[in-house]
Amino acid sequence: MDLFRIEGGRQLRGSVQVGGAKNAALPIFAATLLTGETCRIRNVPDLSDIRFMARMLAHLGARVEKVDAHTYEIEAGEVHHRAPYELVRQMRASVCLLGPLVGRLRKAEISLPGGCVIGPRPIDLHLKGLRRLGCEVAVRNGYVEVEGAGLRGDYLYLGGRHGSTVTGTANMIMAAVLAPGTTRIESAACEPEIEDLCHFLRKMGARIEGLGSHYLKITGVDRLRGCDHSVLPDRIEAGTLILAGAITGGEITVREVIPGHMRALLDALESAEIPFESDPEQRLVRVLPQDKSRRPVEIITLPHPGFPTDLQAQMMAVMALTPGLSFFTERIYPNRFMHVPELLRMGADISMEGPSAVVRGSDRLFGAPVMASDLRASASLVLAGLAGEGTTYIRRIYHLDRGYEQLEIRLQQLGAVVERVDEEAIRDELGEW
Repeated sequence: MDLFRIEGGRQLRGSVQVGGAKNAALPIFAATLLTGETCRIRNVPDLSDIRFMARMLAHLGARVEKVDAHTYEIEAGEVHHRAPYELVRQMRASVCLLGPLVGRLRKAEISLPGGCVIGPRPIDLHLKGLRRLGCEVAVRNGYVEVEGAGLRGDYLYLGGRHGSTVTGTANMIMAAVLAPGTTRIESAACEPEIEDLCHFLRKMGARIEGLGSHYLKITGVDRLRGCDHSVLPDRIEAGTLILAGAITGGEITVREVIPGHMRALLDALESAEIPFESDPEQRLVRVLPQDKSRRPVEIITLPHPGFPTDLQAQMMAVMALTPGLSFFTERIYPNRFMHVPELLRMGADISMEGPSAVVRGSDRLFGAPVMASDLRASASLVLAGLAGEGTTYIRRIYHLDRGYEQLEIRLQQLGAVVERVDEEAIRDELGEW
């Protein structure tokens, strides 16, 4: 099994380009099931989650062709409605197949995706929404079974305990675009990735109003056509790279960024007095050298346009090296603090207070062997390793491969000393760990 070996203490410098957004590409792939015509999708990140979704579509009967490293052609001429547990368990995002299968075939049978290390992610709002759209929904033997012969437009409210449901919104949109009548969705998720899905569906012929807002109006159509679409840039990858520059005190330019999608992060950088420049026209954010100490911040994760939960762990790594007290409150996934024990191993001073973490910043972190628990926790450990003194070894980096394309190579281009190595090849170096 591979791991990352990082020699810390080097300022990052240079330029790096952001790839396509995984969280937009996955529902867009699912949406290709809504038509029998060919869809060409560009700027697709080369990630394990994307490859898995491609296999899932092929299992359902679609023709999936990888044209080049970042372009796919998908033609779902004849597809069936059942997605088995053996496939769904490998990626929770598989649940976004529910909406397009119901919309296209008027039925679906999908295994429940199961648990997750960052906490439960129930799909009750998905099922509630489908029932409001006239479907019969049952959960039997670990499968969601939907009969959608009565599918029709209706009013939906998708607010939940932790705010709007992103995947649930995607599912309801994809079910509604081929449903007779008009569907009105209140408290819809308004993440940029949902907006990108809507742009894709409109190219296919869907009638959707209210893009980028919490209120969507969808008028059902009889059929959709194939189209050509380029996935928007990944704001979470961009944020991770920006924070990598900040934590090392370097000067890097992150290109192919949409600053308007990252206002909460950029506001947090201003509060922390981390110098940067953003240029919406040039689609870039430039992190500048720091000539004074950063300031502590208070972060509360919220649905978009609030501070994204997917950047909480990375921001915490930066604040672990920022003098003073910083406070992090997690409102999306209450258990999303799996990175804290590993940051403690690297010398961070963090204490948990219910749904919040108190970070007492210091001027040093130290390299250590650590274990990644999920995608964004892995990224925070990489950032801490880049700034820490000595060598950091990060196990279970397959989590990183779900959301960051060739991260080690791109960091190397910025001057980082990081490499992917086979664990068995450096067994003597690792010792008893």
